[in-house]
Amino acid sequence: MTQPLTHLGDMPIEVFIRDYWQKKPLLIRQAFHNFESPVSADELAGLALEGDIESRLILEEGKKPWELRCGPFTESDFSQLPKNKWTLLVQAVDHYVPQVADILDYFRFIPSWRLDDIMISYAVDGGSVGPHYDQYDVFLLQAEGQRRWQLGQPCSHASPKIEGIDLHILQQFEAQQEWILEPGDMLYIPPQLAHWGTAIGDECMTYSIGFRAPSHAELLNDFVQEQMSQLSEDQRFSDAGFTPQNNSGEISAQTIDKISTLLTSAAQDKEQLKTWFGQFITQPKYAEENESAQQADIQETLEELHQHLADGAISIERDPTSRFAFSSGAQTAQVFVSGLTFETSIAFATNLCGQRELIISNATEDELLCLAELIELGHIGLA
Repeated sequence: MTQPLTHLGDMPIEVFIRDYWQKKPLLIRQAFHNFESPVSADELAGLALEGDIESRLILEEGKKPWELRCGPFTESDFSQLPKNKWTLLVQAVDHYVPQVADILDYFRFIPSWRLDDIMISYAVDGGSVGPHYDQYDVFLLQAEGQRRWQLGQPCSHASPKIEGIDLHILQQFEAQQEWILEPGDMLYIPPQLAHWGTAIGDECMTYSIGFRAPSHAELLNDFVQEQMSQLSEDQRFSDAGFTPQNNSGEISAQTIDKISTLLTSAAQDKEQLKTWFGQFITQPKYAEENESAQQADIQETLEELHQHLADGAISIERDPTSRFAFSSGAQTAQVFVSGLTFETSIAFATNLCGQRELIISNATEDELLCLAELIELGHIGLA
């Protein structure tokens, strides 16, 4: 099991979180000494041929400036690319390559439910995705070749973008810092800071470790939808005992107070809020078919788990595409897995959500049922 980083270069993680996280960028020379990419350029291109893997090609000088092409691609697509100024982006490579998923473990000094995925970009000389900004934190790990990174001004949704293209590229970029990254170097960039990376020479590969940052609109929309699903037609606005008004057309302060109480009371139940957020934040990155484990299969798996315990222990490994999180109560915990909820002991939840590979030497019947269902749904496997 890979251990989370305790230092970024010579800087303790506590100092990084206090002084840099979501505040200002940080260059870490040789954050990963002697780093070797577990994925080659050819293997990355092979992933981009797959229909269920998200991939993009960006050509600075294509049929139009900053042309965006979306995968899946064919070998012919790659053979017809120009000699320079193009970039291949493959999303969520950690879902498909276990050695890439291992890299995420180094970044678990940030709560794991904030981790999103690892996107890998491959670029030839001059390849770039243009000056832009992200709405989330990102660590940019140079895996192969060289890339020049320029950092610019703070941005927002109001920052002018180039019109008529499919990418959100800034009209103006004010370079304020510049570095050339070598393999093993890493750059942290906080949200909403303009940046521009350009490949120097061919064979440039960069790993982007991104973090989840749901918008307030996403949070509120999902929460409201969840609340609405629990309301009946009988629950309606009432104003018994209202104070008579001089003007019947006025919306009184008393009415606004009632509406305010109605809306805010929905978020006052912390247990309900905790359950909703755990389910929301562990939803899979890519939509999955609504599948349910068959009871007969669960029972068969449960018997197998009992046998493993009788033999000494159960060895399991979490699927890299599944998201795990937990929230502790006074006596028990809720475990959240890809939007599902299970009630377990705190110790069981801590182990299951804290490690991708673990050995279980004791568990309650309910916890074994939890494991059996997760195995049948493909979220964990027996190692």
